[in-house]
Amino acid sequence: MDKVEQRAKDLLAKMTLAEKIGQTVQYGRCEEREHKLVAEGKIGSLLNVHGPKKINELQRLAVEETRLGIPLLIGDDVIHGFRTIFPIPLGEAASWDLEGMEKNARIAAEEAAAEGIRWTFAPMVDITRDPRWGRIAESTGEDVYLSSLAAAAKVRGFQSPNEDGYPTVAACVKHFAGYGWIEGGRDYDTTDMSERTLRETVLPPFEHGIRAGALSVMSAFSELNGVPASGSRYLLRDILKREWGFDGMVVSDWESIEELIYHGYAEDRKDSALKGLNAGVDMDMQSGVYLDHLEALIQDNPELLELLDDAVLRILQVKIRLGLFENPYVSEEAEDSLKGQAIPASHLAQARDSARKSIVLLQNNSGILPLDTGKHQKLALIGPLADDRHNSMGCWAWKGRDEDVVTVWDAFQSEIAPKAEVFFEPGSGILEELDDGVERAVKLAGQCDVAVVVVGESEAMTGEHYNVTSITLPPCQERLIQELKRQTDTPIVVVLMNGRPLATPWLHEHADAVVEAWHLGTATGLALVDVLTGAYNPSGRLPITIPRATGQIPMYYNRKNTGRPHLYEDYIDCDDDPLYPFGYGLSYTTFEYTDLQLERHQIGRDESAQVSVSITNTGSRVGEETAQLYIRDLVASSTRPVKELKGFRKVWLLPGESCTVHFTLGREELGLLDERLEFTVEPGKFHVWVGPHSEEGLQAELAVV
Repeated sequence: MDKVEQRAKDLLAKMTLAEKIGQTVQYGRCEEREHKLVAEGKIGSLLNVHGPKKINELQRLAVEETRLGIPLLIGDDVIHGFRTIFPIPLGEAASWDLEGMEKNARIAAEEAAAEGIRWTFAPMVDITRDPRWGRIAESTGEDVYLSSLAAAAKVRGFQSPNEDGYPTVAACVKHFAGYGWIEGGRDYDTTDMSERTLRETVLPPFEHGIRAGALSVMSAFSELNGVPASGSRYLLRDILKREWGFDGMVVSDWESIEELIYHGYAEDRKDSALKGLNAGVDMDMQSGVYLDHLEALIQDNPELLELLDDAVLRILQVKIRLGLFENPYVSEEAEDSLKGQAIPASHLAQARDSARKSIVLLQNNSGILPLDTGKHQKLALIGPLADDRHNSMGCWAWKGRDEDVVTVWDAFQSEIAPKAEVFFEPGSGILEELDDGVERAVKLAGQCDVAVVVVGESEAMTGEHYNVTSITLPPCQERLIQELKRQTDTPIVVVLMNGRPLATPWLHEHADAVVEAWHLGTATGLALVDVLTGAYNPSGRLPITIPRATGQIPMYYNRKNTGRPHLYEDYIDCDDDPLYPFGYGLSYTTFEYTDLQLERHQIGRDESAQVSVSITNTGSRVGEETAQLYIRDLVASSTRPVKELKGFRKVWLLPGESCTVHFTLGREELGLLDERLEFTVEPGKFHVWVGPHSEEGLQAELAVV
């Protein structure tokens, strides 16, 4: 038993039943009733409380007015930044930059902790393959390997030590489990999957986040295979706490314990409290069912006290590990001047670097990009998102401030205008046409050398419960681009700002260049101008497959073969290949892969093989390439995907420079779950690829004996 556990047990032994129950209660509002409950020791945590003065006031009630002085744990949704807003997680994943993800989380944690927030409900690690779902913006995409590494990086960043040596904030991996598998892309809907899919695809990112030290886990709204996740003893006790040995705390999603009633899994609020506690939910977010019913439940069923004690022990240990007992308060000195305070330069620099690394160049016909201000002396900036501060931040940017955002138009004026003439015309709204907007945009574009058109989604079109039936551009924006192309000869560069992959086959066929920018956050304009002008050579790679049409969903690179693979591409109205494959992204330079080598072509089941490949920058610009390693197990006791990502390396190369990139294939990479869902490495042949994305690469063969 470590010191933290012993200290928590000593405190638990002093607590009354009411005090124990209080620790399991969290509310997301703080009105007169909640103030009274805090002072009575009947609330252990709050969220949606902002400002050092307010948080200190509540902490004083908890610490100074209650018998045991147990501090509150203040949480919030710090998803992709706090004051400094970084790219949405899906965009951030396009950087394939694990170090950058960790830095972003660290900065967000520092800014949140400065206001007294010591718990973030992030990272979301749900694998999803349905871009109709609004919360795909919070995900890191479709792939298990990339998402697992991202989960661990973000947990490390959020929980990096503060100046006192405690985790800056507690991370919370969510939503456990299967939430990204909802039917029809409809938020909160049913999820149903095989145990194999759960084990192979859904759970690994959670396990990686927990192995990285995550102090908390959030149970999902949705049901899984007939049992709501917040009432699932199998998920929360059997897998999470027993099998994985997780010793942190589990919090429900907003009111999801009470919602067991609406699922038809609990009879009433009292029954939902019983089922939530039995399942292993340690803290009830917002619904109040633990506060209202646990005491009576335990009086009727004394054996439940053991489960309550376990829940409270976990909560106390998180508070101890965060150092809340030593310092529950936060400095109030700077609060009055926060509104006028600028974002620290180092934070803004990281936001700019992260944003430009997240941008994916999808196409660049005739090399129209980077913009050449020597040749392109008149530039038209068009589109509803070109000068939009709020929507540039994307969903879940609660504490981001519009006035902090540098829009594309801002950056055009500051970075390009000294070298060329720049003009702006929105041309369209996000969802509705503007009076004469298209005509004005066409006239402007016709007078310029290049038109940069910034289109996409508002922040309110993505995120929680913002789901769509069609992953296309709004019609008014598509018409704007079509008329620009039809009525002018001006080259058109389309910049997409969005929270989900968009099926844009017309753009693929007709635009001169297409840039996937996502919602980039505070440094939006600076990052985009860096990429558009070539000050930064784009290096982003897609973390998700982009389909040609909504009807292809779900579409992902690591599908299984059918018994008739030659008929797989047999839609009668659409090719079934993706518009852009997983891992894809262009550069302003070119890279050549040569000399794929396997150290050994045959290994034992407990051995490993080194894989190497030579990469040469064959273009005229310095650039970064992301070399990706894929495998396929050709014959196995359970069918395997046609490709699986098992490694990637990022390398910067000067023009003409070459380097050798190395990978290792061993048990972890070559193993699978057998028919009994037990991990093993089976003998057999593997195809091995290394290349720039999931559909291209050099190939070799490896045998396991």
